[in-house]
Amino acid sequence: MIVSGLQDTERGVSLSGRWKARQAEEGERHRVGDVNLDDSDWVEIEVPGLWRNVEEFRDADGILYRHRFDLNGLENRRRRWLAIDGLCYQGDVWFDGAYLGDTEGYFVEHCFEITEATSLSGEHLLAIEATCEEPTDRTAKRNITGVLQHSDSLDQRLNPGGLWRDVRVEETGPIRVDDLRVLVLEADNDRAIIRLGATLDSAVTTTADIGTLISCSEITEHQQQIVVARGRNEIEWHVAVEKPELWWPFALGDQPLYDVQVEVKFEGERSDVRLRRTGFRTFELRNWIASVNGERIFLKGTNLGPCANDLSSVSRADYRRDLTLAKNAGLDLVRVHGHIAHPHLYEEADKLGILLFQDFPLQWGHARTIKMQAIRQATAAVTQLGHHPSLVLWSAHNEPFRYDHAPGVRADTSNNKKYGPFASHIQQIPSWNRTMLDRSVKRSFEKADPTRPVIAHSGVPPHVPQLDGTDSHLWFGWRHGEISNLQVLASRLPRMLRFVSEFGAQAVPTDDAVAKACQSDKFPDVATSVLSEQFGAQLDLLERHSPLHGSENWADWVLRTQERQAEVIRHTVEILRTLKYRPSGGFCQFLLADAMPYVSCAVLDHRRQPKKAWDALTAANRPVIAVADLHSETMPVGEKTCAVHVVSDLRDHIGPATLTIEWCAPGSKPQRWTYSGHFEPDSVTKVTELILMADQIGYASLSLELRGTGVHAINSYEIKVC
Repeated sequence: MIVSGLQDTERGVSLSGRWKARQAEEGERHRVGDVNLDDSDWVEIEVPGLWRNVEEFRDADGILYRHRFDLNGLENRRRRWLAIDGLCYQGDVWFDGAYLGDTEGYFVEHCFEITEATSLSGEHLLAIEATCEEPTDRTAKRNITGVLQHSDSLDQRLNPGGLWRDVRVEETGPIRVDDLRVLVLEADNDRAIIRLGATLDSAVTTTADIGTLISCSEITEHQQQIVVARGRNEIEWHVAVEKPELWWPFALGDQPLYDVQVEVKFEGERSDVRLRRTGFRTFELRNWIASVNGERIFLKGTNLGPCANDLSSVSRADYRRDLTLAKNAGLDLVRVHGHIAHPHLYEEADKLGILLFQDFPLQWGHARTIKMQAIRQATAAVTQLGHHPSLVLWSAHNEPFRYDHAPGVRADTSNNKKYGPFASHIQQIPSWNRTMLDRSVKRSFEKADPTRPVIAHSGVPPHVPQLDGTDSHLWFGWRHGEISNLQVLASRLPRMLRFVSEFGAQAVPTDDAVAKACQSDKFPDVATSVLSEQFGAQLDLLERHSPLHGSENWADWVLRTQERQAEVIRHTVEILRTLKYRPSGGFCQFLLADAMPYVSCAVLDHRRQPKKAWDALTAANRPVIAVADLHSETMPVGEKTCAVHVVSDLRDHIGPATLTIEWCAPGSKPQRWTYSGHFEPDSVTKVTELILMADQIGYASLSLELRGTGVHAINSYEIKVC
């Protein structure tokens, strides 16, 4: 009996649809590939999909899959291949009772030849044993699944196991093009140089014709003949494209994309063809200051976790929606945090002109045994994603520290409330993860992809003169210190502010499901254990900044947490933007959106409904802002010195423009200042340094308004005088 029909694809037929499955048990595990095994009572399961979506498998660590199909309509003369695009996390594969091999790596694409097995017509059986075990020791994890199995912004108890991408049968001639790699070595207005590499899997020893066609508005062709031996042949070649159209981030220009087609011919007939879409650009990162095609750019970004807690359910439209939201907030960089997403994310980023800071899925502590597997998977990541112009930076490991904490408990366990991790011994002592694993993965990326900068880890601060650190995770105003301490750190340790890739604060979403589960009608005696354990709320920090007993009701408390988050994000972005290029090269706010109902640092909930911080983030990232040095929560009675800056990310000159400043404080007469002048492109200009007067306790306010041709920027501050 044929379980499901076949869907035509560009390279063969898809096997996606309804499969049979049952939980992996010792007796059945050894017989899963047996063609005579009766699976009529097995549970039906959807592929692609995660097995936890089926009630019977909700708590399973391993599943047995079986799928029967025929290949009527395909040509028997051609070679056939079984392609598995995404299996989380490990798999063993059988075809018609014969063992094909194993897989490891949730994002790694795998392929097995099945030509001989499919030489006869009729029904075929594909069987897979898939496992994704829950880590028993999260300080020494063996699965390379990143935030999918260890995160404080996603329920880490949800098993991500399953066939989450397509499974299909492909056809080729005697020579197959495998692992096609496309890297842009250099590009300017005169010429682009592309390095191509591939593995030719040949069933014969012969001379093959390799044709490369690169097309956009113009077409570039390249032909070569090579001798291939039976088996796998590694080849590499270069192609020059004259007068290319350059790809730019959206703030700087257009995004022309080129199709790169590689065709191999055997005896004059096409044997196989592969296609990649790329863009021509250069990217440099010097002391964390970025340049695209020689044009300096201050990187304003956010962290993007999984779009949903089920990767198999995320569509191309979902990725485009989230990237468009980031773009609409004035952000030109997205850090793909702690995971590698579906290829649709990278394709949409190419089209939209969004730069990507890509994390390899190593998150916190991992076991020593994963080193070689991590190196192999890093190389696979370059093969699969290296052609995307949007991808500009690799990071090998996020926070390589031995964290193991329950939901609702923060990872930073330092007791230093002012400077947090900078005083913590956890991040000072050498470790195998940071010293050995991360350096090995970094070298693997550098070898496979010499065109992009690579950092060994994210969030490792400098702690001795010889160790410069990487990007910084600075949680001032939330996990440690006041927001204004960020300015103090900038003056004492400028390296810490070169690039801040995580900052923010948690806020409770305006979500009826969260409110109901936490028994909000009993406020303030809400179910705090549910709030913390189920929804990840870091209650000690939420209570520090927005006490439950200081609010009138649940809605008021939710609003207070969101207002606090908005203040942290707004002031942090303003401080970093005034330090533009001296020393800051940019930032990534943490986090853009939730993957599920959760209390996290996201500025959008899982339905993409905005929290208060969304407007604050958008306002702080406008191309031109006026900023006052009023980032403290309080000021003493008397005088306060306040610097005022105008920050412009525009590529054009501003001027003439007028900045109007008004100060109102209790017990003092209102003050007003007006300044007129011109502002350089892509600059930070210190306009003035004011002496603000406040003679009585109360609340004071400062307003800023910049007006000029094509420019109107407003900003305001309120500060408590005490």
